[in-house]
Amino acid sequence: MAIPRAAKTQRRTRIQEEKEEIILGAALDVFSLRGFRGSTIDQIAEVAGMSKPNLLYYFRTKEAMHRALIDRVLENWLEPLKAFDAEGDPEEEVRSYIRRKLEMARDFPRESRLFANEILQGAPHIEDVLKGPLKALVDEKADVIRSWIKAGKVRDCDPYHLIFSIWSTTQHYADFDVQVRAVLGEGPRSDSRFEDAARFLEAMFVRGLKPEPRPT
Repeated sequence: MAIPRAAKTQRRTRIQEEKEEIILGAALDVFSLRGFRGSTIDQIAEVAGMSKPNLLYYFRTKEAMHRALIDRVLENWLEPLKAFDAEGDPEEEVRSYIRRKLEMARDFPRESRLFANEILQGAPHIEDVLKGPLKALVDEKADVIRSWIKAGKVRDCDPYHLIFSIWSTTQHYADFDVQVRAVLGEGPRSDSRFEDAARFLEAMFVRGLKPEPRPT
């Protein structure tokens, strides 16, 4: 995880921690809007309301701010998948995972767009994480799904593509929120889009995973 420059030299005070959070909030605004390549330290300093030298006291480079944000996003983003429990009821586990992913799409749209921008750029800053901890976690949860298949609790499917499908359908509501709201129009349908999406996706995935009836 990226460590702010100030934290490397001394124990951070409350004011320093608050400054770091202001900087990271500003960086998140800028990166999620402009992408890494289109963002500058000057833009981030302006949004943060501080001078460039003051900002650079806390984070030496644009890359340091970006990596700190990406590390935080990945830590939070993967929590719902880590909670996927092999001992739980598959239907409830899938429902819970979909709900938690949609809640994150609703509550953290900037973080989702930050991550999407990084992936679209070829993941130059987090390739090591994708091929290391992320792959290991997905492999572990794929084994959970395989165990459900073997036990006859869900129908045979490719566990990786099941996980990818949940990722894509839930994060769509963060990354393409403008499009979703434009199509739904103003009013109740737009206001309830996350709850409506949760019910639809739960039904679609749960029905799709129900075991095939055994021949009598």
